[in-house]
Amino acid sequence: MSFRILLPVFASVVLACGQTESSPADSVLAPPATSPPDAAPPTDVAKGYSWLAPGTYNPKQNLASRFAPPRGCARVAVTPGSFGQWLRYLPLLPSGTPVKLFNGQLKDPQNVHAAVLNIDVGSRDLQQCADAVIRLRGEYLFAQDPAQVHFHLTSGHDIAFADWYGGKGFRVSGDEVLPAPRPAERPTHTVFRRYLDQIFTYAGTLSLSRELNPVPLADVQPGDVLIRGGSPGHAVLVLDVAEQLGTGRRYVLLAQSYMPAQQMHVLRNVWGDATLGAWFAVNPQEARFSTPEWTFAREELKRF
Repeated sequence: MSFRILLPVFASVVLACGQTESSPADSVLAPPATSPPDAAPPTDVAKGYSWLAPGTYNPKQNLASRFAPPRGCARVAVTPGSFGQWLRYLPLLPSGTPVKLFNGQLKDPQNVHAAVLNIDVGSRDLQQCADAVIRLRGEYLFAQDPAQVHFHLTSGHDIAFADWYGGKGFRVSGDEVLPAPRPAERPTHTVFRRYLDQIFTYAGTLSLSRELNPVPLADVQPGDVLIRGGSPGHAVLVLDVAEQLGTGRRYVLLAQSYMPAQQMHVLRNVWGDATLGAWFAVNPQEARFSTPEWTFAREELKRF
């Protein structure tokens, strides 16, 4: 049996991204309990980053330890076990690490990042902007329960990891997505990475933007995504949020990959107040939200 593509030409499904560092799934039913905003990471935090070799997680080299909130601000509270908490303690490579492309060459330019995430980019030109968001969301879900992992192709087909490792693969032929039996495997991280590479090949900013729900910029939370679906398009992930005491003004830490596929990196605020370092001020009254390599419309913030 075949499944018809929802877009006219499947060849367009790989949708391109356009182009101061300091010291269980999310509930939508009721306000959950929250953890103190600057609490120490959970004692078993390293188990959540399955791509790292055992014993290599360094609590002094994570996002929260390297990036203090702007002066007069505090990190917003996050739900224990949530995507936002998981992002807050992502491992980073040492300060000063350059961003490299999938082929080992240096990214050009090198002045838009404040840190590099300690996560592989792969050896193929696949893990670009939307793929980086998919990768991090997928890694979080994989650490919770591999059976939760699923992503849509640009065609609209929902590809569950549980089906994929269970022997129900797919292949693309012209404008069709066809069932393709594959060997059943255990849901190891190695198998998960192979699944993701196939998702990266046939997903992009358009498919990801359709999976997400719009939210007001004023309500930005860790784990939200600034995204424009299309070709060109781009996606930037909100890693963390801090709030100014008294005024409630919000500041965000952002991460991206780009074209060609490159190491995920924390963006540096290259405009305005130099004391902000990697933090970006959120002004919901402005029609645009600018990042170093892409400017989004105010309405382009979305949430899983």
